[in-house]
Amino acid sequence: MESIIKVEGMTCGHCKQSVETALNNLDGVQSATVDLENGDVTVKHEDSVTKEAMSEAIEDQGYDVV
Repeated sequence: MESIIKVEGMTCGHCKQSVETALNNLDGVQSATVDLENGDVTVKHEDSVTKEAMSEAIEDQGYDVV
């Protein structure tokens, strides 16, 4: 399954790495790729991973899910 999540506040390589690492650490996430230009994250994951869990992982890094 693939989800695209809009995120505010990501502006640099450190932001990208923080969000990708947080999502990749969730059980069931195969990959997370941040697009700084568009301000979104593409997450490939198993059906068991909820949008709420992904949003919480992003927000725990200090970014806002839109």
